[in-house]
Amino acid sequence: MQSMLETLLTSPEASIRYQARLYLLRTNPASDEMRRLQDEIRTCPRVQTLLSERLPDGTIPRRTYNKWLGTHWVFTILAELHYPPGDAALQPMVAQELEMILNIDNITIAGKNRNCASITAFALWSLLVLGLAGERCEKMAESLLAWQWPDGGWNCDKRPEVNRSSFMESLTPLRALARYALETGDSRANQAVERAAEIFLKRQLFKRMQDGKVMDKNFVLLHYPCYWHYDILFALKVMDEAGFINDPRCAAALHLLESKRLPDGGFPAEKKYYRVTAQRISGRSLVDWGGTSIRSANPFVTLDALRVLHAARRNPSS
Repeated sequence: MQSMLETLLTSPEASIRYQARLYLLRTNPASDEMRRLQDEIRTCPRVQTLLSERLPDGTIPRRTYNKWLGTHWVFTILAELHYPPGDAALQPMVAQELEMILNIDNITIAGKNRNCASITAFALWSLLVLGLAGERCEKMAESLLAWQWPDGGWNCDKRPEVNRSSFMESLTPLRALARYALETGDSRANQAVERAAEIFLKRQLFKRMQDGKVMDKNFVLLHYPCYWHYDILFALKVMDEAGFINDPRCAAALHLLESKRLPDGGFPAEKKYYRVTAQRISGRSLVDWGGTSIRSANPFVTLDALRVLHAARRNPSS
């Protein structure tokens, strides 16, 4: 742990250094040291590349949801990187995001809302973290609360016969409402989070209830970023943020995560959902997030893995 911690603390990536101090050393985020690090995140090459397509008016000239180049996804990544909150220079992009989010029509089929709640949830979570949405967050939270299914989750599947929530569609609403409840004290959001968490916890984050088998092979592989996809590491991060990381039903996922540790103490990215290419394709990224390898540690995956293991009071050197 110590050598890998030192590696993270001396990373050329300001975001890695910031998060290592925040989550592994529990450094006060209001300290001068941490404020300087966040300012460094704002101007680091990776962030500047993410924002490089902005026009002089501050907007990104793409569809807001364009994977992974549109404003929606840029905000999501900036929030993951702990970009400093309250940056007025991002307000033109906020207008782009809200134009999409606040004009979503409700879709109800067979008595259940079939909106892609993860889209609204990503917007709510990222704008809360970035300190940019203000009172407009209430409307997004109200939508998520209204769209929650009886089993506690969400699903955008338009087939009338589908009557169970989706893991991939439910994790981000859980995350967003947990953040919203933390910032506002909204009791309804807290109740919605508890109901949503049960969907994952009763399945130990990755197992079928009927036979205990892995639900999806991609759920047990490590990725960064996950975007709208699901894996156990992303789920454990959300469980930590929502206050459930020490629930005994997280133990199997934590054990599986520990089994993926490399000899140097790091963790690999086993698969990725982006491509760095000049081709005009869906899923194109301006930024390389460390690629994939079964033998080499990915710093972003490693940081997230050590973060959740630390939160769960697991000894990272064991």
